[in-house]
This record gives sequence, C-alpha cells and structure tokens, in this order.
Amino acid sequence: MSKLKAAEKRNLQRWRLSLGRYSDSQLGVGLGGGAAGMDAALEYLYRQEYQRRGLRQSGPKGPGSLDPSQLTAPDWLGKARKLFPQSVYETLQGHALERYGMKELLNDPKTLASLEPNRDLLKALMTFRDKASPAVAEMVRQIARQVIEDILRRLKPRVTTAFSGQRNRFRRSSLKSLANFDWRGTLRENLKNFDAERNRIIADRLRFYSRQTRQLPWTVILCVDQSGSMLNSVIHSAVMAAILSGLPGVTVKLVVFDTSIVDLSDRLDDPVEVLLSVQLGGGTYIGRAMNYCEGLVDNPSRTVFVLVSDFCEGAPPREMLAATARLNEARVKLIGLAALDDDAAPDYDRAMAERLSELGMEIGVMTPDRFAEWLAGIMQ
Repeated sequence: MSKLKAAEKRNLQRWRLSLGRYSDSQLGVGLGGGAAGMDAALEYLYRQEYQRRGLRQSGPKGPGSLDPSQLTAPDWLGKARKLFPQSVYETLQGHALERYGMKELLNDPKTLASLEPNRDLLKALMTFRDKASPAVAEMVRQIARQVIEDILRRLKPRVTTAFSGQRNRFRRSSLKSLANFDWRGTLRENLKNFDAERNRIIADRLRFYSRQTRQLPWTVILCVDQSGSMLNSVIHSAVMAAILSGLPGVTVKLVVFDTSIVDLSDRLDDPVEVLLSVQLGGGTYIGRAMNYCEGLVDNPSRTVFVLVSDFCEGAPPREMLAATARLNEARVKLIGLAALDDDAAPDYDRAMAERLSELGMEIGVMTPDRFAEWLAGIMQ
C-alpha cells in the first residue's frame, strides 16, 4: 500500500470514529486492532445520544467489543484511559459526567481516585456531593483542593501584578522589567544615537518607570449567585475572594445566595471551605441578597459591590432595581458580572442587565485576571 493510500485510510478511520457505526456503509472502511477498541469505547458512551434521537440500537458486535451489557462505567473509564490520549480521555470523562450523567463513576472511592482532578470533575462532584457516601465525601474535598490550588497558582500572580501599583512617570527605576519599560523616554534619551546608514536608533541606555505602592482603603463586596448555572463563576469567585482578601488595605465580604443568604466572609482564607459551603440549586432572589449587602456598606465612596449572577431574578425585579438605584446614589461602585470564569461564555438575562446598566451598574463578562485589572483601575 502506498503512503498516500495509507494516509487516506487513516483519515477515513478518524472520520469513522467521529461519526460512529452508522457511517459504515458510506465510508466503507473497517476498524481493527486499537481502532476497534476505541470505537467500542466511544459507542458505549455516545450510544445514549443515539437513543435520544430515537435510533435503534442493534447490530453485531465486532472483535474487541465493549458490550454495554457486560461493562460497568468504572470499567469503561479504565479502558478509555488506556485507549486514548490524555486530552481526549479528559474530554470523554467530562462528557460522561456532565452530558450523560454517569454518576456511578462517582460512587466508588477507588474509581474517583483514578479520575483526572480538573474543573469539569469538580463541577460534577459539587452537583453530586449531597448524595455522596461518607467515603466519597472526603475524596470530594481532596479533589476540590487540588483544583482550587491549581487555579490559585495560575491566577494569583496576575491579580497581584494588577494591584502592584501604578507606574510613576516622574521617577526612574533600576528595576528592569518589561512591564516598567519607558519606551518614549528611551527614544528621547537615544535620539543622539541615530544611525543614518542603517536607519535606526542604537539604544545604549534603556529607561524604566518605578512603581509607587497603591494605597487601597477599599471594601469589595462579592455577591454571588449560587444557582447551578453559575457554578463556574462560583468556583472562581471563591478563589478571587481569597486572593483579594490578602491584599493590603482591602476588606472583602463574600455573600452567596439563592432564595436564602449565606455570608462566608469569615472563611476567605480557605477557598475550599468556601466552595464546600455552597448549596447549589434552589430559586434566585437577587433583591434580597442586595438588600443584605447594602447593610455591609460602611464607606460608600470606597466600596465596590460586585454582583456575580445571570440576572434571572426569581422575584419581582423592583426590589433588586431599587437596591441598585440606592447604592448608585450613595456612590458605591457597582459591577455586574454575568460570568467570572476562564470560559467567559455566559447565558444571562440581557434585558435585565440593560436595566441594571441604566441604573449605574457596569455590566461585564470576563475572565478573573481581566476582572482584577478592571477592579484595580476602579480603585486607582
């Protein structure tokens, strides 16, 4: 077989794995060896999609079959780990938990320990944990800590940089950092070194700004919707609250709500404890939560109120709108975030967001590091 024909066959096999066994007659390509095992593993998971669409599940099983009648979800997970690259395996794991609700994967501590500790797994565990056995509950805590610590490692340096101080254009610094580079001053300093032959400036002296420490006598109130659709934002809000509370001169209040209100401001040093205190589900009463947070405001002009929500108010909106108007009139800085996570792809009530914006609330959708930059800009 020529190299071209071999490459064409590999491409057809990839399409066959992607499209499933219903594409056999159109593609006319067989699967053998490892590809047959991959196909059987994908069939085990995605046959549920066929069932949703009313397709009948029949047909002979080939060599290497993972017959659903003989295979449990934990066994399937172990086989999938061996068959697929890590990135594909993590995607399959996420689909099994989120899209197809294979919660039996989470009932066994041994199986749970074999799962990749990532954000998708944490979201599934947060949804499942109220029904978990005591043995699994401790595993949930361990996985939550691993995921939260990973987010902290990535996010904390960016937030710290955003709040490290604004550049002082009137002082120069010996600290040579690209973030402090004064390119205008460098050009002025080296104009005398212009090389006409090469048509460029030869910079023999580089100039850098110094940084002045920003004093931040501010209070940040994070008011976070704990409904299931906001779970990504809840996770990142817990991390952000922990980071911000460690900044000098910043007092952080963290309030989570559905139809009830829980003030978690005394637990900010441990975002895992914050996260495990969240009760997902229930209704949404934003107005009540905003009224509570209004009572936490001591110095309005030095307070930032951040509402993290999809703005889908379950109660009549007049209470929420009235609280927004009062806070704005008192000169509290108002921010509404429809999403605060790495995806920044929200589904929210745009009409309500527009009404809040008209009352003085700045509406945004952003990743946590961009939020930190925005917040730092407000506090200058």
